Amino acid sequence: MSGFFKSSIGRKVAMALSAFFLMFFLLQHFAINILSVFSPDIFNEVSHFMGTNPLIQYGLQPVLLFGVIFHFVMGFVLELKNRNARKISYAKNKGSANSTWMSRNMIWSGLVILAFFILHFIDFWFPEINTKFIQGDWSGLHEGVDGYRYFHELQEKFLNPVRVGAYVIAFVFLALHLLHGFTSAFQSMGATAGRKKILQNIGIAYSIILPLGFIFIALYHHFNHIH
Repeated sequence: MSGFFKSSIGRKVAMALSAFFLMFFLLQHFAINILSVFSPDIFNEVSHFMGTNPLIQYGLQPVLLFGVIFHFVMGFVLELKNRNARKISYAKNKGSANSTWMSRNMIWSGLVILAFFILHFIDFWFPEINTKFIQGDWSGLHEGVDGYRYFHELQEKFLNPVRVGAYVIAFVFLALHLLHGFTSAFQSMGATAGRKKILQNIGIAYSIILPLGFIFIALYHHFNHIH
């Protein structure tokens, strides 16, 4: 098994599996965050459940962190190997003739998304870790805030227009990244040519609608902050 994942095909399969995992996480993350637009109370309740559930905190959260790190590391490894393998062919043929802009620039969109993940961790994940695991406060409450603190904290993060602009840019690059990565992941898992068109259509819908949804949430809270 270790030999398989050291091969080119094995690395692509591992990359695809991590991509599926992260795409599912993005969908679940969006489903929770969009609640903040329609019902702050429900958003608070769901956020508190997710933030205090032992299975999620001690089981799924470490898996998610590993999945993020693994996907980016594996992506950079594959990109470097692909670039080395294409050097000779690029000298003979124009690379853009046989590939899309997204596929040729996955590493750059990936770097922007990685920078966003770091910002997102600083904004939300690190404070949560500090509150729950260092201060030992699992109440979900905050002085001066009625009810749970999650909705209030979300709005506070989107007050700064520079931060909101960074989020918007990051999700634009995420859309570009997904436009190639979605279909590529299925192809790595052996999707047939007959299903390619269907997967491309699903991938386009996912890659555009989901990032736009996250952008909408950020802009909504920026312009509708409750003082």
